[in-house]
Amino acid sequence: MSVIRVGTGVLGLALVASLAVPATAGAAAVVPSPTVEEQRLDRPVPQEILRRSGFDTVAPEFARALAAARSYAEARRVVVRAGSALWRRAVDRAQGRGPAGGELSRDDDRPLYWARLGMTREVRTFEPGFGLDDAQRGRLLAALERASRGQDTIRFPRGKGLKRILVTGFDPFTLDRDIRISNPSGATALALDGTVIETADGPARIETAVFPVRWQDFTDATVERTLRPHLPEADLFATVSQGRVGRFDVERTNGAWRGGFPDNDNASRTGTVPVEDPRTQPQWTTTTLPYREITAADTGRFPVYDNTGVTEVPAGGTEPVVRPDGPSPGSTARAGGGGDYLSNEIAYRATLLRDRLGLGGTLPGGHVHTPVLQFGAGNTTEVTDEEFVRNRRDIVAQVRAIVAVAAGARGCRSDHAADAGPGTLTGADDTQSIPRDLVRTTAPSGTERTRG
Repeated sequence: MSVIRVGTGVLGLALVASLAVPATAGAAAVVPSPTVEEQRLDRPVPQEILRRSGFDTVAPEFARALAAARSYAEARRVVVRAGSALWRRAVDRAQGRGPAGGELSRDDDRPLYWARLGMTREVRTFEPGFGLDDAQRGRLLAALERASRGQDTIRFPRGKGLKRILVTGFDPFTLDRDIRISNPSGATALALDGTVIETADGPARIETAVFPVRWQDFTDATVERTLRPHLPEADLFATVSQGRVGRFDVERTNGAWRGGFPDNDNASRTGTVPVEDPRTQPQWTTTTLPYREITAADTGRFPVYDNTGVTEVPAGGTEPVVRPDGPSPGSTARAGGGGDYLSNEIAYRATLLRDRLGLGGTLPGGHVHTPVLQFGAGNTTEVTDEEFVRNRRDIVAQVRAIVAVAAGARGCRSDHAADAGPGTLTGADDTQSIPRDLVRTTAPSGTERTRG
């Protein structure tokens, strides 16, 4: 996600997703309005995507089930059950199980995204007869998010002989620029969840989850909450997001800085990445993925680069400078190799968590940026086309191959290490107001190895 600077002014105010303070005794809770993200749902393109995938029935059926709940506990059961069913349905569709539900390509991640927003909007505007305070509504929304993103269903098999790999993806984003956007990292998560791949070191099981493109969710530690139980039992992890046109990047260094580009709720955040115990927070974290093996391998049609560049304020300095070979001692982060948006942040948070769990020397993990998923030439209005589908399928297949190479590389944790654990964008000309986290078209920096 690369360094194209944008102003840090807010391009739009986010509507509050849920109120943090419970209603006072005797006062009725105010029913929140739909968020900016949810309000896009009524536009023609989302409705077409839902209709052409068969996911247009998800929100109405959920609303009826929710309306039948007679208590908060019952409503929560409805929410968790429906969220989990949505995730399973999206994974099954992507992996060819069950009916397609429509002519939209099975590998498409957008039906899951738009159907989830239909469900969160129903919860946000839910007015049950039993009463619902703001804190309870917030808990229902949080449970729905976790269940419908696969975050609470990560399950690794026990025993020897099978490596364990954790892969994460993202929702579509920059939807006000092109609401048709799909995110190949989200499509990858759906395609790989629960699958077994062959590596040079034997079979490996992949578990996945998808994350929102919202600053507040990251501030609320959604990444740490999801990954903390599973990193100790994993043999490899890769956070994945969409990067620049025509190439993959293995990001060498991640920075502790938010650059302020608006998220899917049009909210902006600038400053140091907020984490627990900021006194011990480093400015930089580093990948432990086997980048040499990954960049040398023939994994697919897109070149793969070892990206070593960062933007820093040098020790004793006041202005940010670009360093193609990584940060200098004592510098302050302004952008990691993956930029200063949420792709850099998930990489920073995941690798910091790895290190704080004492796994930095044994657990390979880091961030992979995919190519921008592009529509076919001349397509500026249709929600899909043959080239768009081919590009997405090729990107997903290449992520799978990259993960297989990483899992089979020397130094990847062997399966005994886990036994003790618990069971975007349409083209390169659209870049002037987008940070490098979103699209990167500049010449590569640092050590460069392509697949050939």
